[in-house]
Amino acid sequence: MPLRIVANRPDPAIVTLPWSTPLEEWSDDYVVPLPRGLSRHVVRIVRRGDRTYAVKETQEDIAFREYRLLRDLQRLGLPTVVPQGVVTGRVDGTGEELPAALLTEHLRFSLPYRSLFAHGMTADNLPSLIDAIVVLIVRLHLAGFYWGDVSLSNVLFRRDAGAFSAYLVDAETGELHDHVGTRMREHDITIGCENVFAELMDLQASGAVTTEVDSLAIIDRLREQYAALWAELTDEEEFSAHEMWRIESRIERLNDLGFDVDELDIVTDFDGDRVRIQPKVVELGHHRRELQSLTGMSVEDNQARRLLNDLASYTAHFDLGREDRHLVAYKWLTEIFEPIMAMIPPGARGKLDPAEIFHEILVHRWYLSERAGHEVGIFETARDYIDTVLATKPNEIITADDTEPGLAERFTDVLGRGVREQS
Repeated sequence: MPLRIVANRPDPAIVTLPWSTPLEEWSDDYVVPLPRGLSRHVVRIVRRGDRTYAVKETQEDIAFREYRLLRDLQRLGLPTVVPQGVVTGRVDGTGEELPAALLTEHLRFSLPYRSLFAHGMTADNLPSLIDAIVVLIVRLHLAGFYWGDVSLSNVLFRRDAGAFSAYLVDAETGELHDHVGTRMREHDITIGCENVFAELMDLQASGAVTTEVDSLAIIDRLREQYAALWAELTDEEEFSAHEMWRIESRIERLNDLGFDVDELDIVTDFDGDRVRIQPKVVELGHHRRELQSLTGMSVEDNQARRLLNDLASYTAHFDLGREDRHLVAYKWLTEIFEPIMAMIPPGARGKLDPAEIFHEILVHRWYLSERAGHEVGIFETARDYIDTVLATKPNEIITADDTEPGLAERFTDVLGRGVREQS
């Protein structure tokens, strides 16, 4: 049986992987020691050249179905791992058939929930994880995706300005529809509560969490936060014709949550005394898109909000409010952000992504200023943070020396180029 590789982003190096060997027997020549979540399948993280992939063995029809579904979700702009391809026709040295393999690109600076706890996270952070997975579920449901297996194990988390963003990893049980009905949404939440409860109990039993976890309160939060966010994004709102300001207020609330409004369905009664509105909400990422339009930076939404706030402070401090926003953003990028990123030693560039480091520096400046009784400068803060905080953190990515030398330089070069192109 000939080996067949179907890939949407062809990488010739994929052919050189040892496809005639069962995945669980792949050697350290290919497998890299990155954390991976629990899975019913054999999964390995491998690297070829400067690209890193997750490889999962599964049945051929399931592999192709998940590959195509992930591609559809990517086209919709949803937060999922990026599908790379499917490998079929695998046989071992004796001619015995081996399972098909699904390849996805490894999501940089992402961790499964168990690894977060191994890196020092405590039970106090569990609400942030739940909030992240709630936002993910709502986004998927709004797009017509029924998950079928909501769980912490099927998600990767990226730090997002002190909070977390969640990414779908396993879409094997998912279905994409024009609309996800109430029963399907409720079933997803029920399954999610059952799985999360079991995962939290397992965390405690394994000793990964040293303090008591109120698992029932956590799953209650999942239900309540989902219901509240879904209602805010989709509910009709009725008010009098003299309260038209509430339309703008509703849009601002949705923007504060990070969502944009594509259109409003506005209906008035016969004599015009009452007004009913229902928003059509589109993709999360309001702040991310604004920052990207100004600077070219692509970051998580909470990170974008923090960076936009710092940009606003910079604008006010130097009285640049009358200047073109793109030019001001370029000045902030080249005078503040890029020089701070250049201060980070090469060996520390695999600890957090640049936007998260900048967020933590802003938080650190608040603590230093409180202690000093006056505002501490951003560069003085950055030096203290790098020496006393960043140096103690574990790597959340393969070290920069092993992957991409000059990460900060290349990162900031891309940012500057994005701004110059837009200016």
